[in-house]
Amino acid sequence: MFPDFSVFQIVITGLLFMWAGFVRSGLGFGGAALGLPFMLLLHDQPVYWLPIIGCHLLFFTSLTLRTRINNVNWPYLRNSLLYIIPPALIGVFGLLNLPNLWVVTFIYSITLLYAFMWLFDKSFHSDNVWLDRLLLVFGGYIAGTSLTGAPLMVAVYVRNVIASQLRNTLFVLWFILVSIKMATFAAFGVDLHVMTAVALLPVAAIGHYIGLKTHEMILRNDVMFKRVIGAMLVVVSGLALVNLYL
Repeated sequence: MFPDFSVFQIVITGLLFMWAGFVRSGLGFGGAALGLPFMLLLHDQPVYWLPIIGCHLLFFTSLTLRTRINNVNWPYLRNSLLYIIPPALIGVFGLLNLPNLWVVTFIYSITLLYAFMWLFDKSFHSDNVWLDRLLLVFGGYIAGTSLTGAPLMVAVYVRNVIASQLRNTLFVLWFILVSIKMATFAAFGVDLHVMTAVALLPVAAIGHYIGLKTHEMILRNDVMFKRVIGAMLVVVSGLALVNLYL
């Protein structure tokens, strides 16, 4: 199930998926954005990790939404998908057709941008409808390429969806985007690594559970949490980009 991984690498993989599950449920987004850069250090093939991440996201969002599906801002979700889905499809085709080095460079570059913004307590924000649409388009493209477009789209959703519906609405958005991505993978014969995803499910579930229990605490300490993670990602992404071109 794992591509020539040592026992140590398999253990690290389990911890990284626990971390991704924790971030996804704790923040409501960012499992891929904060997990994928570390995973690529173990195995630099996004098309290996993304189907596994996608399987987990579909499972856990379904689990979370089963009792909360009525607390979703459906009108805004439908409207925003008009701007998100077309570039997301372009991003998926780019992932499948562009050289792996380009895709990995793109992922680390986007991660580095997020990392510096979190480190210095900056965030994407929008105050008009045209900027909203631009962020949704770029966020959709990045999500299609690497599932790391959440911060761009969240910046728009925060302004247009009330707080009590925000996380649930985002979970539905992630479910739709990942379903499209997984269907495209399947149509093009990409191995979905379902058994690997199942094997990693228990450790991801532990992270998911801890994230649910600490969600409110994370939100109360949002700035500090993001600064610490931002510092980690600056180091990891910076070193990874240097290593790619040495």
